[in-house]
Amino acid sequence: MSYYDISPDGMKIMMDMEKYTKKSSINRAVRELIKIRVSQINGCAYCIDMHTSDARKLGETEQRIYCLNAWDDCDFYTPEEKVALELSEHITLIPTKRVPENLYNRVREHFDEKQYVDLVLIINQINSWNRISIAMGNTP
Repeated sequence: MSYYDISPDGMKIMMDMEKYTKKSSINRAVRELIKIRVSQINGCAYCIDMHTSDARKLGETEQRIYCLNAWDDCDFYTPEEKVALELSEHITLIPTKRVPENLYNRVREHFDEKQYVDLVLIINQINSWNRISIAMGNTP
């Protein structure tokens, strides 16, 4: 199904958000790690394939890509990456009604207010892409 042709206005909104998140001050490597991890959680093979390829082009190592599903047990992710991944998992899995204060405070140790908002938008954007790709039957 060519959903870009069927709903160009809806897909334009998605692409406009994508353009915004690409311009954020969040490091591109961090953005790709978030996209891979969220796509792993959601089981979106299409997005996992796309974003692991993008991460490799940025110089990401195989070890860091392969270990993303166990990032919290690895010492080769930076504190900034770890807190971004923790926030990504929290928002994707929605275990509580809000981000816990201690997580928010740890995120703010590495990211300013604007970056926090941008992180939330990046996380929500990849969740939306995952759901679109899965619903439309996209495969790598």
